[in-house]
Amino acid sequence: MTVISFTESNLDGILPLLASGKVRDLYKIDSRTLLFVASDRISAYDVIMRNGVPEKGALLTLLSAHWFHVLSSAIPSLKTHFISLDLPPQVPQELHTQLQSRSMQVRKLEIFPIEAIVRGYITGSAWIEYQAKGTVHGMKVQPGLNESEAFPQGAIYTPSTKAEAGLNDENIHPDQAAKIVGEKYAKRIEKLALELYSTARKYALERGIIIADTKFEFGLDTETDEVILVDEVLTPDSSRFWPASKYKIGQAQESFDKQYLRDWLTTNGLKGKQAVEMPEAVMNKTAEKYREAFERLVGEKWGGS
Repeated sequence: MTVISFTESNLDGILPLLASGKVRDLYKIDSRTLLFVASDRISAYDVIMRNGVPEKGALLTLLSAHWFHVLSSAIPSLKTHFISLDLPPQVPQELHTQLQSRSMQVRKLEIFPIEAIVRGYITGSAWIEYQAKGTVHGMKVQPGLNESEAFPQGAIYTPSTKAEAGLNDENIHPDQAAKIVGEKYAKRIEKLALELYSTARKYALERGIIIADTKFEFGLDTETDEVILVDEVLTPDSSRFWPASKYKIGQAQESFDKQYLRDWLTTNGLKGKQAVEMPEAVMNKTAEKYREAFERLVGEKWGGS
Protein backbone atom coordinates (compact mmCIF):
# COMPACT_ATOMS: atom_id res chain seq x y z
CA MET A 1 0.00 0.00 0.00
CA THR A 2 1.36 3.41 -0.98
CA VAL A 3 1.48 5.91 1.89
CA ILE A 4 0.97 9.49 0.77
CA SER A 5 3.11 12.24 2.28
CA PHE A 6 1.38 14.92 4.32
CA THR A 7 3.14 18.10 3.20
CA GLU A 8 0.59 20.85 3.91
CA SER A 9 -1.75 21.39 6.85
CA ASN A 10 -4.83 23.53 6.44
CA LEU A 11 -6.80 24.72 9.44
CA ASP A 12 -8.23 27.80 7.76
CA GLY A 13 -11.26 29.01 9.68
CA ILE A 14 -10.43 26.69 12.59
CA LEU A 15 -7.19 28.02 14.10
CA PRO A 16 -5.09 31.03 13.05
CA LEU A 17 -1.83 30.09 11.31
CA LEU A 18 1.04 31.96 12.97
CA ALA A 19 3.98 30.56 11.05
CA SER A 20 5.03 27.86 8.62
CA GLY A 21 8.58 26.54 8.84
CA LYS A 22 10.64 23.96 7.00
CA VAL A 23 8.71 21.12 8.63
CA ARG A 24 6.18 22.49 11.12
CA ASP A 25 3.10 24.67 10.90
CA LEU A 26 2.29 26.68 14.00
CA TYR A 27 -1.28 27.56 14.98
CA LYS A 28 -2.72 29.62 17.82
CA ILE A 29 -5.10 27.77 20.15
CA ASP A 30 -5.44 30.56 22.70
CA SER A 31 -3.33 33.32 24.24
CA ARG A 32 -1.11 30.83 26.10
CA THR A 33 -1.20 27.73 23.92
CA LEU A 34 -0.05 26.79 20.42
CA LEU A 35 -0.52 23.77 18.17
CA PHE A 36 2.56 22.37 16.42
CA VAL A 37 1.70 20.32 13.33
CA ALA A 38 4.66 18.39 11.89
CA SER A 39 4.36 17.76 8.17
CA ASP A 40 6.27 15.16 6.17
CA ARG A 41 8.35 17.90 4.52
CA ILE A 42 12.10 17.37 4.68
CA SER A 43 14.92 19.85 4.20
CA ALA A 44 18.63 19.44 3.63
CA TYR A 45 21.21 22.21 3.54
CA ASP A 46 18.36 24.56 4.57
CA VAL A 47 16.36 23.79 1.40
CA ILE A 48 12.99 22.01 1.45
CA MET A 49 12.60 19.09 -0.94
CA ARG A 50 9.64 19.12 -3.33
CA ASN A 51 8.30 15.81 -2.01
CA GLY A 52 8.10 14.55 1.55
CA VAL A 53 8.89 11.39 3.52
CA PRO A 54 5.66 9.53 4.42
CA GLU A 55 4.83 9.47 8.17
CA LYS A 56 7.95 11.48 9.03
CA GLY A 57 5.98 14.18 10.84
CA ALA A 58 4.25 11.70 13.12
CA LEU A 59 7.54 9.94 13.84
CA LEU A 60 9.29 13.22 14.76
CA THR A 61 6.41 14.26 17.00
CA LEU A 62 6.18 10.96 18.88
CA LEU A 63 9.96 10.74 19.25
CA SER A 64 10.10 14.30 20.61
CA ALA A 65 7.34 13.48 23.11
CA HIS A 66 9.35 10.44 24.20
CA TRP A 67 12.46 12.55 24.72
CA PHE A 68 10.54 15.19 26.68
CA HIS A 69 9.53 12.41 29.08
CA VAL A 70 13.02 10.86 29.26
CA LEU A 71 14.80 14.18 29.83
CA SER A 72 12.29 15.51 32.35
CA SER A 73 12.61 12.27 34.33
CA ALA A 74 16.41 12.48 34.30
CA ILE A 75 16.59 16.24 34.99
CA PRO A 76 13.75 17.08 37.43
CA SER A 77 14.39 20.83 37.18
CA LEU A 78 13.90 20.81 33.39
CA LYS A 79 10.94 22.76 32.05
CA THR A 80 9.62 22.11 28.53
CA HIS A 81 6.95 23.63 26.34
CA PHE A 82 5.22 20.27 25.81
CA ILE A 83 1.62 20.01 27.04
CA SER A 84 -0.12 17.17 25.24
CA LEU A 85 -0.39 15.06 22.09
CA ASP A 86 -4.16 15.60 22.18
CA LEU A 87 -5.78 17.76 19.54
CA PRO A 88 -7.62 20.82 20.86
CA PRO A 89 -11.44 20.79 20.83
CA GLN A 90 -11.53 23.35 18.00
CA VAL A 91 -10.23 20.73 15.53
CA PRO A 92 -13.19 18.86 13.97
CA GLN A 93 -13.36 15.07 14.25
CA GLU A 94 -12.98 14.56 10.50
CA LEU A 95 -9.42 15.99 10.68
CA HIS A 96 -8.28 13.85 13.61
CA THR A 97 -7.00 10.95 11.50
CA GLN A 98 -4.91 13.34 9.45
CA LEU A 99 -3.50 15.34 12.36
CA GLN A 100 -3.31 12.91 15.30
CA SER A 101 0.22 11.84 16.29
CA ARG A 102 1.82 14.58 14.18
CA SER A 103 0.44 17.39 16.39
CA MET A 104 1.29 18.56 19.88
CA GLN A 105 -0.04 21.30 22.10
CA VAL A 106 2.72 23.48 23.52
CA ARG A 107 3.12 26.54 25.70
CA LYS A 108 3.45 29.90 23.99
CA LEU A 109 6.82 31.42 24.92
CA GLU A 110 9.29 34.06 23.79
CA ILE A 111 11.75 32.12 21.62
CA PHE A 112 15.48 32.84 21.78
CA PRO A 113 16.71 33.57 18.21
CA ILE A 114 19.63 31.11 18.27
CA GLU A 115 20.05 27.39 17.78
CA ALA A 116 21.87 25.73 20.67
CA ILE A 117 24.00 23.13 18.92
CA VAL A 118 26.04 20.69 20.98
CA ARG A 119 28.75 18.61 19.33
CA GLY A 120 30.24 15.51 20.91
CA TYR A 121 32.15 14.43 17.81
CA ILE A 122 33.86 16.36 15.04
CA THR A 123 31.93 15.97 11.80
CA GLY A 124 29.95 17.94 9.22
CA SER A 125 30.58 21.69 9.03
CA ALA A 126 32.72 21.51 12.20
CA TRP A 127 35.11 19.06 10.51
CA ILE A 128 35.33 21.24 7.40
CA GLU A 129 36.18 24.34 9.46
CA TYR A 130 38.65 22.42 11.63
CA GLN A 131 40.54 21.13 8.61
CA ALA A 132 40.85 24.64 7.20
CA LYS A 133 41.49 26.69 10.35
CA GLY A 134 41.98 24.40 13.34
CA THR A 135 38.84 25.91 14.89
CA VAL A 136 35.18 25.01 15.42
CA HIS A 137 32.77 27.96 15.38
CA GLY A 138 35.81 30.18 15.77
CA MET A 139 37.05 28.37 18.89
CA LYS A 140 40.50 26.79 18.97
CA VAL A 141 40.32 23.01 19.24
CA GLN A 142 43.03 20.51 20.10
CA PRO A 143 45.16 19.77 17.01
CA GLY A 144 45.47 16.34 15.45
CA LEU A 145 41.86 15.22 15.61
CA ASN A 146 40.55 12.77 13.04
CA GLU A 147 37.17 12.90 11.33
CA SER A 148 34.32 11.63 13.57
CA GLU A 149 36.55 11.60 16.67
CA ALA A 150 35.02 12.55 20.01
CA PHE A 151 36.19 15.93 21.33
CA PRO A 152 38.83 15.01 23.96
CA GLN A 153 37.65 17.66 26.42
CA GLY A 154 34.03 16.55 26.11
CA ALA A 155 31.09 17.93 24.17
CA ILE A 156 31.26 21.58 23.09
CA TYR A 157 28.57 24.21 22.71
CA THR A 158 28.53 25.63 19.18
CA PRO A 159 25.51 27.90 18.57
CA SER A 160 24.21 29.18 15.27
CA THR A 161 21.90 31.93 14.14
CA LYS A 162 18.30 30.98 13.45
CA ALA A 163 17.62 31.97 9.87
CA GLU A 164 14.29 32.75 8.27
CA ALA A 165 12.86 30.18 5.87
CA GLY A 166 14.88 30.05 2.67
CA LEU A 167 18.03 31.43 4.28
CA ASN A 168 21.00 29.58 5.78
CA ASP A 169 21.80 29.37 9.48
CA GLU A 170 25.22 30.78 10.35
CA ASN A 171 27.64 29.10 12.74
CA ILE A 172 28.71 31.59 15.40
CA HIS A 173 31.05 31.80 18.39
CA PRO A 174 29.36 31.54 21.83
CA ASP A 175 30.38 35.15 22.49
CA GLN A 176 28.30 36.26 19.52
CA ALA A 177 25.36 34.22 20.79
CA ALA A 178 25.67 36.06 24.10
CA LYS A 179 25.38 39.38 22.28
CA ILE A 180 22.18 38.17 20.62
CA VAL A 181 20.35 36.78 23.68
CA GLY A 182 22.19 38.56 26.50
CA GLU A 183 24.96 37.22 28.75
CA LYS A 184 22.53 36.17 31.50
CA TYR A 185 20.52 33.87 29.26
CA ALA A 186 23.45 32.74 27.12
CA LYS A 187 25.15 31.09 30.09
CA ARG A 188 21.95 29.35 31.14
CA ILE A 189 21.26 28.13 27.60
CA GLU A 190 24.81 26.78 27.21
CA LYS A 191 24.74 24.98 30.57
CA LEU A 192 21.33 23.44 29.92
CA ALA A 193 22.15 22.41 26.34
CA LEU A 194 25.30 20.59 27.49
CA GLU A 195 23.42 18.87 30.31
CA LEU A 196 20.67 17.74 27.95
CA TYR A 197 23.19 16.41 25.44
CA SER A 198 25.11 14.52 28.11
CA THR A 199 21.92 12.90 29.40
CA ALA A 200 20.67 12.00 25.93
CA ARG A 201 24.07 10.73 24.77
CA LYS A 202 24.22 8.20 27.62
CA TYR A 203 20.61 7.10 27.06
CA ALA A 204 21.13 6.63 23.31
CA LEU A 205 24.47 4.84 23.64
CA GLU A 206 22.80 2.23 25.84
CA ARG A 207 20.52 1.59 22.84
CA GLY A 208 23.28 1.36 20.27
CA ILE A 209 23.18 4.92 18.94
CA ILE A 210 25.87 7.60 19.11
CA ILE A 211 24.49 11.13 19.10
CA ALA A 212 27.28 12.91 17.25
CA ASP A 213 25.65 16.33 17.54
CA THR A 214 22.22 17.84 18.02
CA LYS A 215 20.35 21.11 17.98
CA PHE A 216 18.22 22.40 20.86
CA GLU A 217 16.00 25.45 20.91
CA PHE A 218 14.89 27.37 23.97
CA GLY A 219 12.24 29.87 24.97
CA LEU A 220 11.73 32.23 27.87
CA ASP A 221 8.84 32.15 30.30
CA THR A 222 8.63 35.90 30.89
CA GLU A 223 6.51 35.44 34.02
CA THR A 224 9.04 33.24 35.84
CA ASP A 225 12.23 34.17 33.92
CA GLU A 226 12.86 30.46 33.30
CA VAL A 227 14.62 29.07 30.21
CA ILE A 228 12.36 26.43 28.64
CA LEU A 229 13.21 23.60 26.22
CA VAL A 230 11.09 24.00 23.08
CA ASP A 231 10.59 22.76 19.50
CA GLU A 232 11.50 19.21 18.46
CA VAL A 233 14.07 17.36 20.53
CA LEU A 234 16.75 14.86 19.53
CA THR A 235 15.15 13.68 16.29
CA PRO A 236 16.81 12.55 13.05
CA ASP A 237 15.98 16.02 11.69
CA SER A 238 17.83 17.87 14.44
CA SER A 239 20.63 15.40 15.22
CA ARG A 240 23.27 13.13 13.75
CA PHE A 241 22.67 9.55 14.90
CA TRP A 242 25.35 6.94 14.23
CA PRO A 243 25.16 3.16 14.81
CA ALA A 244 27.61 2.53 17.66
CA SER A 245 28.45 -0.95 16.36
CA LYS A 246 29.83 0.49 13.10
CA TYR A 247 31.60 3.55 14.51
CA LYS A 248 35.14 4.01 13.23
CA ILE A 249 37.33 7.06 13.74
CA GLY A 250 38.87 8.67 10.67
CA GLN A 251 35.99 8.44 8.26
CA ALA A 252 32.41 9.53 7.65
CA GLN A 253 29.88 7.36 9.48
CA GLU A 254 26.74 5.53 8.53
CA SER A 255 23.78 7.32 10.07
CA PHE A 256 20.13 7.12 11.12
CA ASP A 257 19.27 10.61 9.97
CA LYS A 258 19.04 12.68 6.79
CA GLN A 259 22.74 12.33 6.02
CA TYR A 260 21.71 9.78 3.39
CA LEU A 261 19.69 12.51 1.66
CA ARG A 262 22.52 15.05 2.05
CA ASP A 263 24.99 12.60 0.48
CA TRP A 264 22.65 11.95 -2.45
CA LEU A 265 22.24 15.69 -3.06
CA THR A 266 25.99 16.31 -2.91
CA THR A 267 26.86 13.36 -5.16
CA ASN A 268 24.37 14.53 -7.77
CA GLY A 269 25.39 18.20 -7.69
CA LEU A 270 22.08 19.25 -6.10
CA LYS A 271 23.32 20.64 -2.79
CA GLY A 272 21.51 23.91 -2.06
CA LYS A 273 19.34 23.69 -5.19
CA GLN A 274 15.66 24.62 -4.90
CA ALA A 275 12.64 22.40 -5.68
CA VAL A 276 14.54 19.11 -5.83
CA GLU A 277 12.38 15.99 -5.96
CA MET A 278 13.79 12.93 -4.23
CA PRO A 279 13.65 9.66 -6.18
CA GLU A 280 11.46 7.04 -4.53
CA ALA A 281 14.51 5.00 -3.54
CA VAL A 282 16.07 7.94 -1.67
CA MET A 283 12.75 8.79 -0.01
CA ASN A 284 12.24 5.17 1.11
CA LYS A 285 15.82 4.78 2.39
CA THR A 286 15.52 8.00 4.38
CA ALA A 287 12.22 6.81 5.87
CA GLU A 288 13.82 3.47 6.76
CA LYS A 289 16.65 5.19 8.63
CA TYR A 290 14.23 7.41 10.56
CA ARG A 291 12.15 4.39 11.58
CA GLU A 292 15.20 2.50 12.80
CA ALA A 293 16.29 5.45 14.94
CA PHE A 294 12.80 5.67 16.44
CA GLU A 295 12.63 1.95 17.19
CA ARG A 296 16.03 1.84 18.87
CA LEU A 297 15.44 4.92 20.99
CA VAL A 298 11.83 4.25 21.98
CA GLY A 299 12.12 0.47 22.19
CA GLU A 300 8.99 -0.16 20.15
CA LYS A 301 8.30 -1.12 16.55
CA TRP A 302 7.14 1.79 14.43
CA GLY A 303 3.48 1.15 13.69
CA GLY A 304 2.81 4.32 11.75
CA SER A 305 0.58 7.21 12.69
